[in-house]
Amino acid sequence: MHRSKLSRSILLALGLVSAGGAIAADAGTADTSSSGNAAAPTQLDAMLVTGTRASNRTQFETLAPVDVFTKQDIQSVDSTDLKDVLAQLVPSFVVQRLPMADGQVFVRPATLRGLSPDQTLVLVNGRRFHRSALLGNRGAQAADLAQIPTSAIKRIEVLRDGASAQYGSDAIAGVINIILEDSPGTEITAGYSQYAQGDGASRDFSARTGWALGDYGSLALFAESSNSDATSRTRQRPDAIAFQAAHPELDVPNPVQRWGQPELESRRMGFNLKANASDTLELYAFGLYSHSEGVSDFNWRNPDTTTGAYRTTSIFPAWNLRSLYPVGFSPQYGNTQNDLQLVAGLRGEITPKLRWDLSASYGRNAIDYSLDNSINASLGPDSPTSFDLGRLTQTEKNANADFNYEWDVAALSKPVNVAFGAEFRQETYQVRAGDPASYAVGRGAAAGLEANSNGAPGFSASQAGQWSQRSKAAYVDMEVPLGERWSIGAAGRYEDFSSFGSTVDGKLSARFAITPDVALRGTFSTGFRAPTPAQLNTTSTTQGLDTRTLQIFTSGRLSPTDPLAQLLGAKPLTPEESRTASLGLTWRTDMGLSGSVDVYRITLSDRFSQSASFAIPAGTPNPLGYTSVNYFTNDFDTTTTGVDVVGNYLRDLGAGRMTLTLAYNYNQTRVDNGSTSVATNETQRVLFEDRLPEHKGSFTGSWDVGAWSLMARVRYYGKWTDSTGNATGDIYQQFGAMTFLDLAVGYRINEHHSLRVGADNVFDRYPDEATFQASRGLIYSRNAPYDTDGANVYAQYRLTF
Repeated sequence: MHRSKLSRSILLALGLVSAGGAIAADAGTADTSSSGNAAAPTQLDAMLVTGTRASNRTQFETLAPVDVFTKQDIQSVDSTDLKDVLAQLVPSFVVQRLPMADGQVFVRPATLRGLSPDQTLVLVNGRRFHRSALLGNRGAQAADLAQIPTSAIKRIEVLRDGASAQYGSDAIAGVINIILEDSPGTEITAGYSQYAQGDGASRDFSARTGWALGDYGSLALFAESSNSDATSRTRQRPDAIAFQAAHPELDVPNPVQRWGQPELESRRMGFNLKANASDTLELYAFGLYSHSEGVSDFNWRNPDTTTGAYRTTSIFPAWNLRSLYPVGFSPQYGNTQNDLQLVAGLRGEITPKLRWDLSASYGRNAIDYSLDNSINASLGPDSPTSFDLGRLTQTEKNANADFNYEWDVAALSKPVNVAFGAEFRQETYQVRAGDPASYAVGRGAAAGLEANSNGAPGFSASQAGQWSQRSKAAYVDMEVPLGERWSIGAAGRYEDFSSFGSTVDGKLSARFAITPDVALRGTFSTGFRAPTPAQLNTTSTTQGLDTRTLQIFTSGRLSPTDPLAQLLGAKPLTPEESRTASLGLTWRTDMGLSGSVDVYRITLSDRFSQSASFAIPAGTPNPLGYTSVNYFTNDFDTTTTGVDVVGNYLRDLGAGRMTLTLAYNYNQTRVDNGSTSVATNETQRVLFEDRLPEHKGSFTGSWDVGAWSLMARVRYYGKWTDSTGNATGDIYQQFGAMTFLDLAVGYRINEHHSLRVGADNVFDRYPDEATFQASRGLIYSRNAPYDTDGANVYAQYRLTF
């Protein structure tokens, strides 16, 4: 059996060539040359035709919209963080920086089509990638794309459509499939970048090498490292200025705290193996490992106003925190991550028309938190200043059996593709307690000295534990070619979860070719996102600064099973459920112009969020000193409507080749009903409806001529609304639209050496200042959907052989 035929078997078995258009392969994807004739498809191992339409952004033959980004597209963005790469390439993909936002500084939330981060499924080589151990804002627990090395990526495919019927939980907004490099050759890259303000320097290095193992397969190895310095876009806090004036004998740092990107070191490595055991049997495996360490600032503690820490008591008569921190203190929040993904499998054929694929995977993300430059005031002089806050660990195990059958039907000119299979998945979440001092309630608490490590309390022994959830699923996926113009598809999936029961989802798809170069396509599907063991069972504590009172507040997020949460109205969590409908028009011409327009509507019920905050009922024990508490809940329903527009124009220009690409997304979410629609939780409603721009787009032009390559990209973000996040009395501010220009020029010295220099945000543009949070020293909103650090200049050297 030829390798390309075996690869096609694999993809069909995976459901990657399937009804419904999920991550389409080039089995039935024809490209168009400049003459307008369909080009012969390439090897199915490549999945997509890459002829003269290599930079085309959508695949003409798919039943649902799929964006395809090549290695060159990925390398056109100066970042080793895959989230930043996708934010520049995918119009409906948004990622926030979130400085000084606890764990989200390091595991930044990324959204597709304005939905929750954990409503987008991430695959690597067609296999599910595990979640991060972090529960982010409003409890989302998503895969962390930053753990995947960009230098190891051959291609990225983004399915912009619901696909739970094919892939199971999470695939509501769409699917991001990362295809790892498997080609022979070596590539070494070294890069340096820095912001125009002189900070945030990043030193990046990557290496990839691959071998063809004769006629028996291939092996690719890759590694990369990145060291990024911190940035600061901060003014001195007004209360720090007042403190300095009141204490001229002290030297107060300016600024007392830093708003910006964290200091971060990352190391990533991996492999991708394919080995033919026989003509009809192939072994495959891949692995990814990453390690990162980072540090971020927390809010400054003012000695004159932070009475919970700077208080003299008869319990510790000889102890005063001013002797340790005379000018106050800003805790330093540390994050150490270790991430691992391993996949192995066998695939082959029973008959030429019946193929199989068996695989197993293991994924693990562990995050250790630490806090330096802090205190547990209730312990007085016995308190350390550095704390181990504990560890969060997410572990996932998957086993898959996939089959594909080419069913010859006499009435049809082409076979019916029938994919079917089963999956078993187990998720385990573990919380390890921190140092006892990080959550201890010491003797001084009786006199009003605050307990716990100040800034981020450690996970206590009562919060520690391990929880698991198992699921079993079966699916069938069919694609039926009804003549030359019509194709229809249907998929169904049954899945049973140990925590809450079963769910059934389906998908219908259709495509009609109006002409050989113009087609209509549409889908309707149901979907779901299952609550995770972490969301079902864990609790957490966070501290923040009220922008009005400038007092530190402590908020507790309780498990829905917590007795106090149930007393306040908590109920068991159930899956989020969705219905998605889309209709699109796609076209191509012999003049090099191609594109698509797709409109969509996503209705979501029982959306997952945090409840409104409640005061602790009188007489209820409150050893952690909560100012308020909330809990996870199936909170509300929403409707998201939008349109994706993608256009591509490819032509000769002078002695070179020019490519123009337009990508635009309009996305609007409205809360239909639920507790977020009432005044008691106005903040949640505003955040879901207005926290992200409704309009986002980009226009990219590139010209390759001889040894030179030129690139210009304009990025546009519409207006959006932010809030202070105060414990009470939230304040809102609307931010206007922003446009950024990125430029780059590359020069190929010879066949082995090349250079590239460029700048993102060439005109050093900044958004409106966040006047509603000026009391914190913050200049630009930390929740901005784009980088707020200004122009970034970079240079890159690449060696290939």
